[in-house]
Amino acid sequence: MALFTYFPNYVWNLSLAIALESGGKIGEIVDMCQPIKDAAAKGDDAGTAEFLAEWVKMADKLIGLADEDEARRRGFSASAKLQRAALYLFTAERMQGHGHPGRAETFAKAQSSFQRAMALGKENCERVEIPLENGTMAALYTRAPGSGPHPVVVYCNGLDSCKELLYWSQLPHALARRGISTLCVDQPGTGETLRLQGLPATHEAERWASKAVDWLEQQPDVDPKRIGMTGISLGGYYAPRAVAFEPRFASGAVWGANHNWAEVQQKRLKREGENPVPHYWAHVMWVFGASSMDEFFEKAAGMHLNGVMERIKVPFLVTHGEKDRQIGIEYAHQSYEQLTNSPQRELKIFTDREGGVEHVGADNMSFGRDYIADWFADTLGGQTK
Repeated sequence: MALFTYFPNYVWNLSLAIALESGGKIGEIVDMCQPIKDAAAKGDDAGTAEFLAEWVKMADKLIGLADEDEARRRGFSASAKLQRAALYLFTAERMQGHGHPGRAETFAKAQSSFQRAMALGKENCERVEIPLENGTMAALYTRAPGSGPHPVVVYCNGLDSCKELLYWSQLPHALARRGISTLCVDQPGTGETLRLQGLPATHEAERWASKAVDWLEQQPDVDPKRIGMTGISLGGYYAPRAVAFEPRFASGAVWGANHNWAEVQQKRLKREGENPVPHYWAHVMWVFGASSMDEFFEKAAGMHLNGVMERIKVPFLVTHGEKDRQIGIEYAHQSYEQLTNSPQRELKIFTDREGGVEHVGADNMSFGRDYIADWFADTLGGQTK
């Protein structure tokens, strides 16, 4: 199984794959991408303004069609179109450099389209805000059906995702089916928390993850003894760090190991491995609130799990794609091997036999999604059938 390859570079194809796996329609994606195929040949960064223009144009068309549905009181149909509009807007915004023209407006339109879609579609998705040391952390809460209290999983972003993409990964849906709620968070350095409040990333993930646990403990439908934590991509660093330093987590998992992201940055300087987004160095400086490369490397120095995994004393799952072109498979083995105090540890490498071999299953997210959902059902007390 391989990544869908339409463009001549990995970074643009990754965005396409994320959009397809998140509910995009292939006909709409071809219509958006055909006019910009030549622009992609100029490199990762050069044509991102054209990318934005085409994807926003499609989103605007869908918003107009949704308006017509809503005028006829066809809220479910409107919701479906608005979800795709929001997806295309988030994808286009993610491709832009920090401060590029149209980026802030595109993000705002994506947010409003998503919230309108959730309301019209009566989706199991409530936007909440969680107090932090400074500011707040926006999150999406998906509840398990039936009367509680239920187990719940805190689900965090990677370097360049947002809580809406976490929702569209369908892991919250898979967990709800298994009797487990999900809290998708825009932790500092991601999503709304970065864009609207300017709160940068920190290697001390427990600082914001503990605030999520505090909030969950106040919810009447949550069993505070059955709270898990997972993360995707760079969340493969954040989630283990949080579980290691926050003893209230009862189980953990990563969707893509990220054992030593500080080391990966040194490799990226040498152009070893693929970048996740265009305008990469400007992006990571923005995420970490750094004004120079030197300051970024200083802030990123703590982004590794050596001496951390050993602190985890609850069940923990490490998953990774066999052909991950961003984060080498050796980091999955390092994370697993250092889980020396976990009472139940597991390493799952996705191979060509099933799929999900690319970074966080960008070629096929269904295998990672189901495996992680089953893991939490087994370790937090859900059902798998």
